Amino acid sequence: MSNPLKAACHCGAVELRVTLSDGLATARRCDCSFCRRRGAAAVSAPLDGVEILRGADKLTLYQWGTGTAQHYFCSVCGIYTHHRRRSNPNEYGINLGCLEGINPRDHEPIPWVDGVNHPSDT
Repeated sequence: MSNPLKAACHCGAVELRVTLSDGLATARRCDCSFCRRRGAAAVSAPLDGVEILRGADKLTLYQWGTGTAQHYFCSVCGIYTHHRRRSNPNEYGINLGCLEGINPRDHEPIPWVDGVNHPSDT
């Protein structure tokens, strides 16, 4: 596991401390109907690797379909901060662009995963 990193939404109302599963090596994008509209790359963290330092009351939850995935957004600025994964509910996906000092552009190309043909749908 890597050292804890700070992650925050755009306005700073939500702040997280995250310990990533394998640093930035897990960065990826998904092409499911939701993620392709959201467009953010995510990195992996175990459930116990995410601590909300500030703004838990500012987080808004979005779910649909099976309700397994839990997508969290800042209710003030609208930025997606993290989500509990449908593909692995024991893991969070953290918005790569929310990590302090990280610019996703510096990590391109970021691979895509096939969320359209999700294994949970078969």
